[in-house]
Amino acid sequence: MTAQTSPARSVDPSQPSVVPDAARAHAEDLGTFVAASPSSYHAAQEVARRAEAAGFTRLAEDAAWGVTHGGRYVVVRDGSVIAFTVPDGAGPTTGFTIVGAHTDSTGFKLKPKPTTHGAGGWWQVGVEVYGGPLLNSWLDRELELAGRIVTHDGTEHLVRTGPMLRIPQLAIHLDRGVNDNGLTLDKQRHTQPVWGLGDAESADVLAALAADAGVDPADIGGYDVVLADTQPARAFGAGQALFASARLDNLLSTHAGLTALLQATGGAGSIQVFAAFDHEEIGSESRSGAAGPFLEDVLDRVSAALGATAEDRARAFAASLHVSSDVGHAVHPNYAERHDPANRPVAGGGPILKINANQRYATDAHGAAAWSTACATAGVPTQEFVSNNVLPCGSTIGPISATRLGIRTVDIGVAILSMHSARELTAVVDPWYLTRAMEAVFAR
Repeated sequence: MTAQTSPARSVDPSQPSVVPDAARAHAEDLGTFVAASPSSYHAAQEVARRAEAAGFTRLAEDAAWGVTHGGRYVVVRDGSVIAFTVPDGAGPTTGFTIVGAHTDSTGFKLKPKPTTHGAGGWWQVGVEVYGGPLLNSWLDRELELAGRIVTHDGTEHLVRTGPMLRIPQLAIHLDRGVNDNGLTLDKQRHTQPVWGLGDAESADVLAALAADAGVDPADIGGYDVVLADTQPARAFGAGQALFASARLDNLLSTHAGLTALLQATGGAGSIQVFAAFDHEEIGSESRSGAAGPFLEDVLDRVSAALGATAEDRARAFAASLHVSSDVGHAVHPNYAERHDPANRPVAGGGPILKINANQRYATDAHGAAAWSTACATAGVPTQEFVSNNVLPCGSTIGPISATRLGIRTVDIGVAILSMHSARELTAVVDPWYLTRAMEAVFAR
């Protein structure tokens, strides 16, 4: 099943990496996208905003869709978003080329009755762990609250507070053995942020969210609000070849997929679709997750607009390809033994093809061939990722979407360090490489 791949570039530690200007510009725009996307809801709306600015038409799920040949459209469902283009020659059996990603990141989510009061007069907020974050990476950072509130009349408001909270670490003087015994954090007792001081009666975190939305706190009927790191993304290191940012998992792929779709040329032989789902980090089982009906709903409505029957739809799906993009593990220089001894993705070596014998990734031989062809067409190096046998891998939206729709799926991504940290690390060139390869996928 192994694809023919371009060799990863060798790295000379005595020489700074040469980063093309186009890759730097791409990384800068990725940083701008991440800054605009502190929550999945913000990310979905930022995708829609950029698509609309490029001439896409916004669709509402509760309205009739006037999908036509040559049209470009975008639709948002909660923290998920799908954008698609319909080529002039599309018919009932025209296949779909889908690039998939996810908008959520691991971290913390605001609990009910969120305002709490700790010892020493500290104002705190109650948060629940979301997904599988590296808890220690969230300590001693300036964090914000971000997400959506819904007022009693059903109106949804995006909110973000800016730097407001911090999860303080215990001083070494009060835990002398921490560097020898390791840091152990109780998920309930040790992860509650502080955000103020003073009279407990004055503390009301929901009032801060209401003020951002310009509504009365008493009008808040519900909320989906997470913590987000506020440190800006930046390039650094020798030759400014490294790139650090919050939420690279998986806003890096979301940004790449959207950028590729916006830059894709017309006249493609398939219907081009970019889909970014919420809730991947907690299993995707929601109305807006990859295990839910969102993508299938959109594909069905597009097929119906093209006059497809059930037979036509089955033929279209059989001719379709889904490229599921999520980050993967670069070889860690301090823990090299944790990786497969033969397949060792390096930062700066191009996007990775993700393979797993137990179908935790959906890649098969046909998918691998399609991906290697796209990378060759784009002039992009690529490399393979497979887990060490004693360390089971995670999974992606790929197997979920493949199971739900029966569309051939290949799992790919970009190699990073510090996955699920509050701040992750990659090479400046790799998001740019990924986007170029995705453009070639859309042009297939």
